[in-house]
Amino acid sequence: MYKEFLPVTENTPSLTLAEGNTPLILSEYLSHLANATVYLKYEGANPTGSFKDRGMVLAVAKAKELGARVVVCASTGNTSASAAAYAARAGMRAVVLIPDGYVALGKLAQAMVYGADIIAIRGNFDDALQRVRDIAEPAGMTIVNSINPYRLDGQQSAAFEICDALGSAPDQLYIPVGNAGNISAYWKGFRAYLKAGRISSVPQMCGFQAAGAAALVHGQPVSHPETFATAIRIGKPASGTLALEAARESHGGIWAVTDDDIREAYRTIAREGIFAEPGSAASVAGFLQRVRSGAVDKGSTVVCVLTGNGLKDPDTAMSIQPSPARVVDNSQQAVLDAIGGSL
Repeated sequence: MYKEFLPVTENTPSLTLAEGNTPLILSEYLSHLANATVYLKYEGANPTGSFKDRGMVLAVAKAKELGARVVVCASTGNTSASAAAYAARAGMRAVVLIPDGYVALGKLAQAMVYGADIIAIRGNFDDALQRVRDIAEPAGMTIVNSINPYRLDGQQSAAFEICDALGSAPDQLYIPVGNAGNISAYWKGFRAYLKAGRISSVPQMCGFQAAGAAALVHGQPVSHPETFATAIRIGKPASGTLALEAARESHGGIWAVTDDDIREAYRTIAREGIFAEPGSAASVAGFLQRVRSGAVDKGSTVVCVLTGNGLKDPDTAMSIQPSPARVVDNSQQAVLDAIGGSL
């Protein structure tokens, strides 16, 4: 659909798993709260459950086109799942380096099922990415992290979809920032649509890092990033320069949100029937923060990007819920008593 904006040739293999075309969902609660029109771009509806699929299909296809047999990535989870899926689709081998003990079970399970070679290192994501950089070229492997430019090319499509759905660009776009490739890709997409005459303006780009991993906010790498939102637990964003450019050029910014802010947002979107992984909720946490500070104009159109599906991290979902399932006797009265006690 968007081939004219992508580096696709007649020699590029088609590896699609029907990625893209994800829902843009009106949030009645957030709209009412801000006296604005607020949408949630739900990227959890992609084939492997995250936005990574948009860029990964192109990165793997171009790698295969150029004769590569093996792709490699470092990952906090979503990249590994996506790389493994598209490598399997392409008949290629996927090698994944993950930080030991810091990948949500749902994501690790995906990479395993798709057949990736998974190596857990004693270190964080930034350490894993450095090892990938060290080994890829000597071993003849193609890196498919967001330092691969084809990743950002593919991820532009989400910006195109938002504009096509709304008939224009939103006034503001709120987005989580981990390795910082996605905010860069959205900005690239909005600018491409503006240049092509598809839209007449571009949104203010508002990115949000977890407070314990806010390298771009503080202007220096975080050696030991900490947040329960594992998807954005990254202390040295590989696309940080591009992200800062996007924020500056759009008159937006990159701010930090606490883990408590993220938990609040996580529960808020769930009450509207939308289950997103914790890292995704950073966009809504940032939106709520900006509403409280008066930075969201009344009557404006806002899009918050939800980058991944909540099923990616079931352990977090279970751990933060205040009311786990209650066990009662198998009788009509016991069930009625339990229901009555909760009303």
